[in-house]
Amino acid sequence: MDAAISTQLRHILNQRVLVMDGAMGTSIQDLRLGEEDYRGTRFQDHPSPLKGNNELLTLTRPEVITDIHLSYLRAGSDILETNTFTANAVSQGDYGTESLCYELNRDSARLCREAIDVVLAEDPGKPRFVAGAIGPTTRAASLSPDVNDPGYRSITFDDLVADYSTCVEGLMEGGADIILIETIFDVLNSKAAIYAARKVFAEKGTSLPIMVSGTITDASGRLLSGQTTEAFWASIRHSNPLSVGFNCALGADELRPYIEELSRVADCFVSAYPNRGLPNEFGEYDETIDHMADSIKDYVDSGLVNIIGGCCGTTPEHIAAFTELAASSVVRKPKSRSRDCLLSGLEPFSINQDSLFVNVGERTNVTGSAKFARLIREENYEEALQVAREQVENGAQIIDINMDEGMLDSKAAMVKFLNLVAAEPDICRVPIMVDSSKWDIIEAGLKCIQGKSIVNSISLKEGEKPFIEQANICLNHGAAVVVMAFDEDGQADNLQRKQNICKRSYDLLVDVVGFPPEDIIFDPNVFAVATGIEEHNLYGKDYIDACVYIKKELPYAHISGGISNVSFSFRGNNAMREAIHAVFLYHAVKAGLTMGIVNAGQLTIYEDIPADLRERIEDVLFNRRQDSTERLIEVASRFEGGEKKASKEDLTWREKPARERLSYALVKGINQYIVDDTEEARLASARPIDVIEGPLMDGMNEVGDLFGAGKMFLPQVVKSARVMKQAVAHLVPFIEAEKSGAVQSKGKILMATVKGDVHDIGKNIVGVVLQCNNYDVIDMGVMVPADQILKKAIEEDVDIIGLSGLITPSLDEMVHVASEMERLGIHKPLLIGGATTSKAHTSVKIDPCFHKDIVAYVPDASKTVGVTAQLLNPEKKPVLAASLTEEYEKIRMRNSNRSAKSDALSYLASVANKAALNWKGYEPPVPTFTGTKTITGFPLKELLHFVDWTPFFIAWELAGKYPKILEDDVVGEPARQLFDDAQKLLNEIIEGDLLQANAIIGFWPANSDGDDIIVYEDDTRSTIKTRLHHLRQQTNKPNNQANFCLADYVAPTDTTLNDYIGGFVVTTGLGADELAQKYEEQNDDYTAIMVKALADRLAEAFAEKLHHLVRTEHWGYATSESLSNEELIKERYQGIRPAPGYPACPDHTEKGTLFELLNATAEISVTLTEHYAMSPAAAVSGFYFSHPESRYFGLGKIDKDQVESYAKRKGQSLGITERWLSPNLKYAK
Repeated sequence: MDAAISTQLRHILNQRVLVMDGAMGTSIQDLRLGEEDYRGTRFQDHPSPLKGNNELLTLTRPEVITDIHLSYLRAGSDILETNTFTANAVSQGDYGTESLCYELNRDSARLCREAIDVVLAEDPGKPRFVAGAIGPTTRAASLSPDVNDPGYRSITFDDLVADYSTCVEGLMEGGADIILIETIFDVLNSKAAIYAARKVFAEKGTSLPIMVSGTITDASGRLLSGQTTEAFWASIRHSNPLSVGFNCALGADELRPYIEELSRVADCFVSAYPNRGLPNEFGEYDETIDHMADSIKDYVDSGLVNIIGGCCGTTPEHIAAFTELAASSVVRKPKSRSRDCLLSGLEPFSINQDSLFVNVGERTNVTGSAKFARLIREENYEEALQVAREQVENGAQIIDINMDEGMLDSKAAMVKFLNLVAAEPDICRVPIMVDSSKWDIIEAGLKCIQGKSIVNSISLKEGEKPFIEQANICLNHGAAVVVMAFDEDGQADNLQRKQNICKRSYDLLVDVVGFPPEDIIFDPNVFAVATGIEEHNLYGKDYIDACVYIKKELPYAHISGGISNVSFSFRGNNAMREAIHAVFLYHAVKAGLTMGIVNAGQLTIYEDIPADLRERIEDVLFNRRQDSTERLIEVASRFEGGEKKASKEDLTWREKPARERLSYALVKGINQYIVDDTEEARLASARPIDVIEGPLMDGMNEVGDLFGAGKMFLPQVVKSARVMKQAVAHLVPFIEAEKSGAVQSKGKILMATVKGDVHDIGKNIVGVVLQCNNYDVIDMGVMVPADQILKKAIEEDVDIIGLSGLITPSLDEMVHVASEMERLGIHKPLLIGGATTSKAHTSVKIDPCFHKDIVAYVPDASKTVGVTAQLLNPEKKPVLAASLTEEYEKIRMRNSNRSAKSDALSYLASVANKAALNWKGYEPPVPTFTGTKTITGFPLKELLHFVDWTPFFIAWELAGKYPKILEDDVVGEPARQLFDDAQKLLNEIIEGDLLQANAIIGFWPANSDGDDIIVYEDDTRSTIKTRLHHLRQQTNKPNNQANFCLADYVAPTDTTLNDYIGGFVVTTGLGADELAQKYEEQNDDYTAIMVKALADRLAEAFAEKLHHLVRTEHWGYATSESLSNEELIKERYQGIRPAPGYPACPDHTEKGTLFELLNATAEISVTLTEHYAMSPAAAVSGFYFSHPESRYFGLGKIDKDQVESYAKRKGQSLGITERWLSPNLKYAK
């Protein structure tokens, strides 16, 4: 290592907090550079666009990058990052500039060095350092980009090492002082970067300090590849980093708990350079410098960090503030290095000298499991994964994977299986032991694992040179090693050789290789006992004595063994083998044995072994008698036939009494036997009502408790409700025949989606959850007027009224319902929920209209039960009322005192600051037709590739992005089950043509006129067909950013260009209500809700598919487009399709004009409600814009001058306009 730099850095870090720079990308973005800036002179003829390739500016506009560096240095930065975040071949390949990687890294480091030299001349008393940044690539080594093939990888570990090696070499040549591996979302990628750095350091004979910084992507507290904070630390700890930390994705407030956890576990310095808060709905950062500085001050005052800086959205002003607070900060002292063996899968697993025995699962070893070997040979990987899953479920804390079989391509099988395991969080949460007698297979396996694994094994049998080489490779991968007691003369078969070989191996590893002793695991060879061969009599005792020696003489090392070997003489007699294992483990663990490879399901308890058998086993193990083997064989026959049943689907619950089976079925959501079990329980009960009041309610109470505790998730609850309804449906005729009355419910709740709104998925889910908790629910459906809601509430004498809505106009309708309840003197609590509602709106708009009872906002189904219970409890209701009154008042005060985050421009000024598109030389693309085109009965199967599944899980209140959610530790299991159920139903819908997909699209000649778009009758452009009215952002934006309006993207009338606009309406909801009703009649709310959720996803997919056809065929301006579904979700295409009622054009009434243009109702049977909601609800509509610079944006708040202009242009009153635009008004009406 460059000892001078490392020593200097560590000395300074022990004295004070160092400050990094802020965001490079933000500073570049603020300059609004164009394509020519990126091309410069050198790349004028480059065949593809280069704008956005910020790293290329190092070569084409070096003065720009230098100025940014200087601004951060002068603000106080101690550590300056190179402009190389994506200067790797994978990322540069997107621009066709991958050959420039070495040059980009070298020259970027040189620019930093030159900038530092400039500032050192101004202030020579303060040293500064160049951090060579190595960011993530656009491909992940541990994640599959193909949801249908979880074992597929778009890049290999070796590819990454080669790529990162080029980066490291360039950075070192350019003068970097530090290698910074940052913004890590896939930990396997970061391990490849560490491997590359260590490899280059070894080749050059010198090294640099390494900083490592990961990224917590969301509120799950995990990296994108699934690891927790401590598991991440375990995976990269072998780099011996100068610092470890987190950056990006989250703001300082949100990142703090993860920095605190890292500070607790890391034995190096800790860094943090978060984003400038979380982005707002427009993708911009509002958090003030003062707020962020206060948050960072808390970091340093709490002694959590040694290095601070800023990521996305931060500026030199932020760095100046951080520098000021760092000057007087608390210095964090890194903790002493732990001597625990810290392993990891998705979660950490620590082994120390006081740990209990660690169970290593052996069933995923083809040499030890005939079943697993067969499954791998047959390539039945799904069942092979189930074997691994059962290992973990049965208690294995580490799983051993071995593919050494003559009829296998063992290397390919190891890679395939490990990649599949990586997609199964309930398996890969534990560390993996890569087991093979062939080194190339072990190395291939290491390249697939993001966690800290164990290599099984290396030894001295081929001499010291290969032993040291293999140990170095393990160290570069960060793996612990099992060292077998072999040397050049073979296997250690007595105590003396075991001790000598282990000591020699330990000294080579620790003193020559530099291997952490806590990551060394010795296997002194477990041999079979009771063989009848005299030379074998000491095998048991020698192993146990070797454990004692290692524990005492080889500090921090651990001990392992293949426990099953000890009982090999009794193969076929599983009861005897289990007893021998238990006795051997008891004594070996006492002697120091740390872990062992043993089937967790084949162990008995030491104390449960009959005393005479235990004594005879111990005689054999310790060679206490000459006849010990014969005596053990004598009793062996007594314990034959004790083999356990093969594991299969657990149907033991079917053996319980009917009442217990009912409760079990409810909790597990199993409806396969429900009618038969219900009937059996009825026949055994005095009255049919007893079945409901007894086992059914017991089961549902348990479901409610589990759901409330977060141990059960919404899809499972809805399945439980299905079981309950089907059981009750069977009992109802018997109850009515007996006239015995019904179960006493907890209360009666009326629910409705308000007038003008057709969305009901969320409302239906809440209804099911309430029914699960023994509430009567009266569901009035959708588009229910206020008078009908209140009439029904009075007739039924309900206890609570619940209102739901998704579209913005529903907010006003809820205010209307509350006002009517006040006017009519209805004293009933009011529940408010739905996607468009909020606590702020409830407190500011609804609560002041209704004083007769409580107005309670509930954000999701899981909160509804608790709030409902309080509302109906005479003692708890006043407490809730007081709490809500206080909370709402605070929100109202905060709202009234709130100042805008930025000043608004006048409407005229915002128009003057419109997007400056260059219309010179632009030729608008011409559609293949004008007018409309109707599509009916579009094949649903063709939409599957375009489905975005993330909102589907959100609808079921499962938080997480698809496909990652399927691997989530907390909600992964219910998410997978939900997804499987969805796929089955989706196949039924497609095969049975149960839903119809209809669409209509249209294109018309158009030009913009101010903020309106003129639509012409035909290409003569002599007759105006209609006008589309749009709104413009009025926020006073920083850095001279434009104020956008959708009209900006259509050529103005004064350009004489013949431009066009498109429009569409699609639906996949025809037939959805009827299909859902069929399931509801079968008491299957789960499937009924699923139908509507799938119809909703298919509608969005249809919109995506149709837009693709528009771009590539119907309008044809992007004929060569080839985008993945992920890229489509990220809106990487040219052109946009904004929808009326959404951020860029929030006025729902423009939907009416669109429907008139398309004649959508007559053509495809999609109607608009009076509040402009579409029916069927599974429908999407919008406009098509083709300009390459068109982009999505949020309108934000607008002022009265624009609203007045807009109302005048639309020819409607100001009051009506303000009502439709209410959420966007900057002023009070």
